[in-house]
Amino acid sequence: MNKFRENIEIMPEAEEDLGIRIKPAAAPSSAASEEKNLLTTFFREGVVSKETATEMLPFLIFLAFIGMIYIANSHFAVRNMRNIDKLSKEVKELSWEYKSLKADLMFRSKLTEVAKTVDTLGIKELVEPPKKIVINENEH
Repeated sequence: MNKFRENIEIMPEAEEDLGIRIKPAAAPSSAASEEKNLLTTFFREGVVSKETATEMLPFLIFLAFIGMIYIANSHFAVRNMRNIDKLSKEVKELSWEYKSLKADLMFRSKLTEVAKTVDTLGIKELVEPPKKIVINENEH
């Protein structure tokens, strides 16, 4: 508040002449003393009193338990993501290996490649086509 205005004294005759009515300055209220008491008790006892803390203890334990579950869940999720990444890389590598082995098998199973391989054993490729043998059962 403006201290200068509080200290102005108007004579009673001036009040009547001007038609002004001024309230006297109020004494310090009890709210200020209550605030001081509230602040002092706040700093003396702390934010929470002992009784309130003991009443809130089960809830705080519950919150701590929920926090631990949350942390464990995040660790579990990260471990699963790493495992999924590792397995997907392994699947890609095995797929590439399968494709390369399949291509190698297709190459080795060609007629010319088989002929080259068995030539070392002394087996030769047929030059003439195979003949069909027919047996008539009526002639015997």
